[in-house]
Amino acid sequence: MTIRGEYVGTAYHLLDVVEFLRRAGLPEANTTVDDPDLIEWRGMDPKAWTAAG
Repeated sequence: MTIRGEYVGTAYHLLDVVEFLRRAGLPEANTTVDDPDLIEWRGMDPKAWTAAG
């Protein structure tokens, strides 16, 4: 996962994504992970991760 062009780690679950965003100073991200203006998803979207658990 990259944030603002910097690699921050590998996300294995949607909660990982939220945590990386929180650490980057974006705490509101847990409610905006499906906003395409903020996050570019590749290969799947947050709904797919939620369904997969």
